[in-house]
Amino acid sequence: MDYPSFIRAFPSLDVPFSDEIVKSFAIRSDAGLAVFFEFYQDFTLPMHSHKAQWGTVLQGEVKLTIGGETKIYGPGDSYSIPDGVEHGGDIKAGTKVIDVFEEPDRYPLQG
Repeated sequence: MDYPSFIRAFPSLDVPFSDEIVKSFAIRSDAGLAVFFEFYQDFTLPMHSHKAQWGTVLQGEVKLTIGGETKIYGPGDSYSIPDGVEHGGDIKAGTKVIDVFEEPDRYPLQG
């Protein structure tokens, strides 16, 4: 499944990893940040915390540890990370997810 061209035209995030590992297409409002991610290589997300986040897996597999509990998420599964709860995990190559962040400025946009 490919994202439609209008989504692929959204700005990318300015994040500390290359487009060869993961691409992002983001929409920002005053209320939050919605991001469409495509992972091209296996990716380890270090444990960290921030304001609330919700996500859903469109394709692939995400192994997340949220507040000390580890679960594997596949297509159609969603996850909710409460404000301030530590989380991290492993994301398989070929995975596509949509993440929505409570913080509009969680990541800066490129450009």
